[in-house]
Amino acid sequence: MNDMTPEQTAALNERHRVRMERKKAVIDAKIASADKEIGIIIVNTGNGKGKSSSAFGMVARALGHGMQVGVVQFIKGALSTGEETFLRRFPEEVRFHAMGEGYTWETQNRERDIEKATEAWALAKQFLSDPAIGMVVLDELNIALKYGYVDVHTVIADLLDRPTMQHVVITGRGAPPELVAVADTVTEMNVVKHAFKAGIGAQAGTEW
Repeated sequence: MNDMTPEQTAALNERHRVRMERKKAVIDAKIASADKEIGIIIVNTGNGKGKSSSAFGMVARALGHGMQVGVVQFIKGALSTGEETFLRRFPEEVRFHAMGEGYTWETQNRERDIEKATEAWALAKQFLSDPAIGMVVLDELNIALKYGYVDVHTVIADLLDRPTMQHVVITGRGAPPELVAVADTVTEMNVVKHAFKAGIGAQAGTEW
């Protein structure tokens, strides 16, 4: 309940206006100084949920701007996901390739995982060489790097050799420090609470 007098409310509103005016000036100055236009590398990592979801949100945004998008899923692939089913409706705009055969604890075959990851990177390199593709999503690449299925230095060299205006979004837990060092934006997602801990299974639309 607001017990302030009209005069106190007016004073509070004026202080808020002055603070926001100052904040706007600072933000506007930062925006004005950020005048570079170049493709960026975005890394979503950490143990929390939402890394791939964020990446596919950016795919939707890119499509809205008329970009061509290339998607390569490492590790995943045994189970069709909602985002894959949806994006395959746009074959002219999105090239979607699920190259894995399932999570590592399911496949239990390191040599086969390396083989599939190598094939996936060969395809990713094609996307990274094509200036017509405005955004490349390398979903769960960090896992392949973590287990040494793909060489991190090869990946970095290919990333840095891509077309100037091409954006790349990389997801997966355990992003290696070498990749973090060359990325432009890195977000670490942490777990606060997850339904799985309460015995709730993965749900269509929220998990896959």
